[in-house]
Amino acid sequence: MNTPLPPADELALIDRELGQLDARRLYLLARRDWLLRQPAPLVWGAPAAAAAPGRPKEASAPGAQNLLLTLGAVLLAVAALAFTLISWGSLGIGGRSAVLAVVTAAALVTPAPLLRRGLRSTAESVAAVGLLLTVLDAYALFAVGIPAADADAATAYAAGAAAVLAAAWAGYGRALPALRIPLPAALLTAQLPLPLAALAADAGPAELGWALLATAALDLALAASAPARWPARAAWIPAAALGAGALLIGLSESAVAASAADAAADAAAPAALLAAVAALGVAAAWRIPGAWPAATAGGLAAVAALGGTARPELAPGWAVVTHLALALPLLAAVRVTALPEPVRLGLARAGAGIAGLAALWGCAAAVTALAARLRVLDEVWAATTPAAGVPLAQPGVAAPVALLLAAGAARWLSRVLPGRPEPAVMAVALGWGGLFTAPLPLGLPVAAVLAAQLAVTAAAGLLALRSPDRPTAIAAGAVALLGAGNVSLAALDGRAATFAVLGLLGSGCAAGAAYGPAPRWARSGAAALAVGYAMALVVALSALTDLAAPWWALPVLAVPAAVTAAGPGLGAQRLAAEASAGAAGLLALALACGDAPVLALTLALAGVVCAGSAVRADRRALGWAAGVLFVAAAWVRLASAGVGTAEAYTLPVTLPALALGFLRRRRDPAASSWTAYGPGLAVTLLPSLAAAWGDPHWPRPLLLGAAALGLTLAGAHHRLRAPLLLGGGTLAAVALHELAPYVVQVVDALPRWLPPALAGLLLLAVGATYEKRLRDARRLRSALGRLH
Repeated sequence: MNTPLPPADELALIDRELGQLDARRLYLLARRDWLLRQPAPLVWGAPAAAAAPGRPKEASAPGAQNLLLTLGAVLLAVAALAFTLISWGSLGIGGRSAVLAVVTAAALVTPAPLLRRGLRSTAESVAAVGLLLTVLDAYALFAVGIPAADADAATAYAAGAAAVLAAAWAGYGRALPALRIPLPAALLTAQLPLPLAALAADAGPAELGWALLATAALDLALAASAPARWPARAAWIPAAALGAGALLIGLSESAVAASAADAAADAAAPAALLAAVAALGVAAAWRIPGAWPAATAGGLAAVAALGGTARPELAPGWAVVTHLALALPLLAAVRVTALPEPVRLGLARAGAGIAGLAALWGCAAAVTALAARLRVLDEVWAATTPAAGVPLAQPGVAAPVALLLAAGAARWLSRVLPGRPEPAVMAVALGWGGLFTAPLPLGLPVAAVLAAQLAVTAAAGLLALRSPDRPTAIAAGAVALLGAGNVSLAALDGRAATFAVLGLLGSGCAAGAAYGPAPRWARSGAAALAVGYAMALVVALSALTDLAAPWWALPVLAVPAAVTAAGPGLGAQRLAAEASAGAAGLLALALACGDAPVLALTLALAGVVCAGSAVRADRRALGWAAGVLFVAAAWVRLASAGVGTAEAYTLPVTLPALALGFLRRRRDPAASSWTAYGPGLAVTLLPSLAAAWGDPHWPRPLLLGAAALGLTLAGAHHRLRAPLLLGGGTLAAVALHELAPYVVQVVDALPRWLPPALAGLLLLAVGATYEKRLRDARRLRSALGRLH
């Protein structure tokens, strides 16, 4: 270490600093001793949390204060109620008045000095007690002034008292604006006078609705006057509740008036109420930002008011159409920029809601009529079901008209809102529903109805093929499929209709599959439908013959055979066509199940079809299906002939399997014997072994044992694991089966103690030669591992 100071000067500096440190240390030790000898100080007013700094506070100071004030106000309110209801009779009129006046005045005056001192919570509690006392004052005046009043007089007095109290509390709240309770209490109390007055006057539902509406109008006026101030900004809540009540009353009265004797006169009163609700809702949405629900309610009320006056003169179905026609102009509000946004949104949503309800009604009527065609299935080709022209039960032409009007509105919305796919999809679905069901209630001939519905179905299919909008195309494809199925069902009532409809639909689907500009999914669906209609035509043609139903399976197989022959020529639609052809093959098998020989022939022919398809490199997997079908055909034929020998079922499978395994081993010498020969050998050996164990005769065990011995020797000679193990295991099982009776006889002749003794000796021997046996087991495993 090098320093600028000489060694003597540096040593003197270090000694001086060490002396200062020693002096400071002695001073601190002395101070510590003095502090330890002093008693612990007692600090008055210290918080309890100081003694336990880790203890959490269970309640904050403001929370405890508010709780105490609330309890105090509740207790005072209970005491006031008890005094008014129980002890009132013990005082005279003067005493009662004096007590209530003094207590009420004190409770109402006291909050002012409390607020000046900053005790706001206490002032709120006292003010709440004072407001309650004013209610008790009103009750006391009623009990003294009108002691024998009836119910109507009591209701009228309650209405007046509510009005006076609401005004008084509002003035009190304005006088002491720091209090938060009086103004909301005044707002809630102000909802009562007009409805109570209507009830006191024995008013009907319409008059009560007017009272609710007038109160809601006052609330909305308050909300619009000061939308940013409390409680004016909350006045829309009771206004919405009361306005909804008036709207419901108007709707219910309008519905009742439609069935009255003098319907036209009775419908005027609810129509006027609904018109007032509509005007108030639109006005509220015009003045209050974000109040579009008010405009929605107003639009609904306006449509109900106009439609209610015309409904008594209309049938129920046309009443729905009338309301829908009145609601559609509301949708145009979305384009009227002169209107405020809440008004535009509210009116447009009201129109959309009414259009949706009318569309649901029309769809329900249409579904009911179309589902009636299921009755054709009770007796196909009976030519008795009125057709294809099953009329719509009640609404008649009104249901298709409603669907078409709703479809037009949805189409217009799809143009106004280009970014939303829902209107276009709804337009397609509703338009198809209206056009498809329009011929049903007109009483047209069956041929005309089917022709019109086929035209509508073709138009929907063409839209699915040509529409550039994917959601619209999917919707069109879905309704086209639904229409095709319904027309096909209706056509089953007559033979000529069946062939005409199935032929036209099949041809149309084939043309759609060949339409190049169409999307791939649409062309694939058309191809699958074309194959399905071809299958249906074949079944219909088979039904014309005198053949039994199982024999229909043979011509049905011609459909998958034709699809297989077409093969790659189908292009991108090949997979869909083959899937539909597979369904046709399953139908053929289902038809043939009633006759075993026919089923065997059908299985064999289906195997030929699969084998023909498996010739192509990209359909090699169908070769397995062909093999399964051939085997199933042989087994069904044997079972139908009464053959019960297991080997008759297994050997026809084993021999081709072994031949295929041999060919594979020649192409790939590294292939495992289990893969090449294992499945073929197991198919025969395992069922034959199971049959041999239950066979009391000697030929089967002898032949099976000889075959197993040959397999074992062949496996050992060619060093193949599968024949060696399967043959050896089968040979051992057959030998055990042959020796089992003698073993049982020997065991019965031995003493009972001998088997346990022999087992014990065996265990000892195994334990003594454990290491040697492990070495022999490793050698055996190595030998087996060298086999293929």
